[in-house]
Amino acid sequence: MLSAATRAVFFVSDSTGITAETLGNALLANFPAAHFDRHTIPFVGTVTPVSTVAAALQSATTPEAAPIVFATVKNAGIRAVIAGSAAVVIDLLAGHLTELEAELDTPAEQRSGQYHGLGDLERYFARMRAVEFAIEHDDGQSGRALDTADVIIVAPSRCGKTPTTMYLALHYGLLVANYPLTDDDFPTDGLPRIVAPHADRCFGLTTTALRLSQVRHERRPNSTYSSLAQCTLEIRRAEDLYRRTRVPFLSSATRSVEEMSAVILQSMKLRDRPHERPTP
Repeated sequence: MLSAATRAVFFVSDSTGITAETLGNALLANFPAAHFDRHTIPFVGTVTPVSTVAAALQSATTPEAAPIVFATVKNAGIRAVIAGSAAVVIDLLAGHLTELEAELDTPAEQRSGQYHGLGDLERYFARMRAVEFAIEHDDGQSGRALDTADVIIVAPSRCGKTPTTMYLALHYGLLVANYPLTDDDFPTDGLPRIVAPHADRCFGLTTTALRLSQVRHERRPNSTYSSLAQCTLEIRRAEDLYRRTRVPFLSSATRSVEEMSAVILQSMKLRDRPHERPTP
C-alpha cells in the first residue's frame, strides 16, 4: 500500500524499457522532494499482454492520485489502451515522431522496438571494445596500451572510479582506464609511475572523508580501511596530489555517475568519437 506522499510511476515500452526509464527518470529527477514507486513493464504486446498493463494501471489508481506513465510504444492500439486508463500518460515518442515525419517528409516505420536496435554497427562495436578496455584497465590491473586511453581516472578506493569508467565506455565509446591511489603511492612528488607519462589524460575523483568512510564501512566494517582517520588522510593526500600535478578533479560525494561523466567530458574536451579510433 502506497503512502499518500508516494506516486506510482510506470515505464511502459514495447521493447526493453530502457529509453522510457532513462528519459522518464531524467524528468523525475527535477522533483527531488517527491517520492515515486517505480515499475517497468517491457515488451508490451509481445511478451507482456496489453491487459496486464491495463490491470496494473487500474490497481495503482487511487482517489488521491493517478499513476504516471512514461511510454515508448509505437503501436497505436496499445497507446489507445494506455490513454484510456486513468493514468497521466506522457508519450515520449508520439509528438517527436510526428515532428520528424513532417521534417523528413516520410512516415516512421511501425515496427516495435526499432529505436533500440544497433544502429551504426561500427559505433556499437567501438563501445564493446571500450568496455573491454575498461575491464582490462580497471583498478590499475594493466598498463597495456595506456597511451591509447582517452582518460585515466585516478582516485582513492571507493570514490566512484569504476562506475564512471564503465559509464563513459558504454555510453560514449571512450577508452577509459582507472587507477587506485593507495598508501604505496605516497609520499610522492608526482603521479604514480604507471600513469605519470599520461598526466595530460588523468582526471581525479575525490569525496568527503565522512562519505568515503560510510561507503567503505559497508565493504569492510570496523577496519582501518574504513576508519574516518584513514579516509581523511587519503582524501587530503589525493587532493594535494591533484593540485601539485595540475590534474583536474571533482567530488563524487553529491554527484551522480551521469553528472561526473558530463564534467569529465567537458573538462577533458572529449566527445563521442568511437568511429575515429582504431582497435587498441
